[in-house]
Amino acid sequence: MEGILALAVTALLCAYCVRWAAGKMRLTVPTRMAVVVIFVLAVLALYGQTLR
Repeated sequence: MEGILALAVTALLCAYCVRWAAGKMRLTVPTRMAVVVIFVLAVLALYGQTLR
């Protein structure tokens, strides 16, 4: 349960950082949910690789 909460908090922090950096570089800012979904998928894919 703690791992899921840590993943959610890290995903939200990542979403904030990506959106802030995109705004500073004057790029199109992705939606928060798009960043969270991609981040969670990437983390789960990396976790799946460690199980092999």
